[in-house]
Amino acid sequence: MDKTVRAWVDGWVLSRGAAPPVAESWGCSVDVGETEHVSRHVLGATNGAVEEAVVRKVADGVTGAGVWLKVFAEPSVVGPWLGAGWWVDPEPGFLMSVPLTGTSGDSAPPTGYRLRTWSHGDVTRLLLAAPDGSCAARGQIAAIGRTAVADRIETAPGHRRRGLGRLVVRTLTHAAAARGATTGVLAGTPDGRALYESLGWRVEAPLTSAKFTGGA
Repeated sequence: MDKTVRAWVDGWVLSRGAAPPVAESWGCSVDVGETEHVSRHVLGATNGAVEEAVVRKVADGVTGAGVWLKVFAEPSVVGPWLGAGWWVDPEPGFLMSVPLTGTSGDSAPPTGYRLRTWSHGDVTRLLLAAPDGSCAARGQIAAIGRTAVADRIETAPGHRRRGLGRLVVRTLTHAAAARGATTGVLAGTPDGRALYESLGWRVEAPLTSAKFTGGA
């Protein structure tokens, strides 16, 4: 299994409080325990190493609604390999990484905003509250040994283009580096990719997300 993929799985599980991953010949399975996200199958290969036969075999073995499939290849490639009942996110995700050595956090949020971080175990969470007290931005990061996985990073629509996303990412990675992590990993969206790349993150592989809906 690709080491960056495995690091992402382990960090995501810790961040979300999911069940420990179960190793499979093609990657791993994770029980999540939510109605619309019962479990997920994560294939361990990336880019050119992703095999159609393997993807089809894993997908064909899914019979229950709410099971997700994560494949590190383009949706336009993976989509035709899936049978009836699969919804495929048309937007590609991106598996990304960055060295954390020397990472530093920004000094303070913009005037009127309130920044707070707190940790439970190896997971650090961040809230950036707007002047009216609503959530302007948020995120969390799970540190496992030398790797830290950033997760659920988002900025509310009315507060975008003010540098808040940058503040969130830099603050979280600084916290992870302080815990001894030297590499950051995340699964980003097309909208988030530009932000992460501006902070030194690089794309390791595209990511297709698909969910079995149980119907044609």
